[in-house]
Amino acid sequence: MFPEAESQSLLQINLDGPRRPPASGGRPKKLVIFLHGYGSNGEDLMGLASQWARDLPDVQFVSPNAPRPVPGHPSGFQWFPLTRIDPAETERGAKMAGPVLDSFIDAELHRYQLSPRDLALVGFSQGTMMALHVGMRRKQALAGVLGYSGALAGREALKSEIRSRPPVFLIHGDQDDVLPPGFLFDACDGLNEAGASAQWHLSQGVPHGIGPDGLELGGRFLGKVLSGRYA
Repeated sequence: MFPEAESQSLLQINLDGPRRPPASGGRPKKLVIFLHGYGSNGEDLMGLASQWARDLPDVQFVSPNAPRPVPGHPSGFQWFPLTRIDPAETERGAKMAGPVLDSFIDAELHRYQLSPRDLALVGFSQGTMMALHVGMRRKQALAGVLGYSGALAGREALKSEIRSRPPVFLIHGDQDDVLPPGFLFDACDGLNEAGASAQWHLSQGVPHGIGPDGLELGGRFLGKVLSGRYA
């Protein structure tokens, strides 16, 4: 199936997954959408909401399952098929899955009657690829993009396709053997080339995952961008 046809097919899927309402008990004033990694599901990142909810009491957390199941793994989902970490393959996959995520973002903003400036995307691994791909191509800038253990798909294309430049914070384990730290620096360079920028942090001794320091720093970043205090 051609990428355009596949994108149209994916748009027929209604993404959904776990939701956690604001800790304050009131109406959501801000929104965080988690984007999980390859072979995982929406439950995987909801533990982050438990860690951050106290400091982000007005935030609605949403963690959709990616649109495609992983063959042989009933509870595993993927944003796009990934047989190897190849620039052409990740770019093609992110471009294919981008419209369904973009549509989901629009629907969630409408659901909670919020603006793009009230939304932060938080991705892990393949989810970070999707957060960067979609987040930098939306006409109205989001509050921010927080990416763990990921990569920038479509680095060259971003130069001409970028439409907004939200704050970006990329966090990576220095012992990551799935997506080695070089992907972090490549992403930062690619964002700079497109006229954007990113803060970054290397977590010492952390493999393909999120360390305590990354959890704390990510929470601080979200607090700043969602409150408009980021500088």
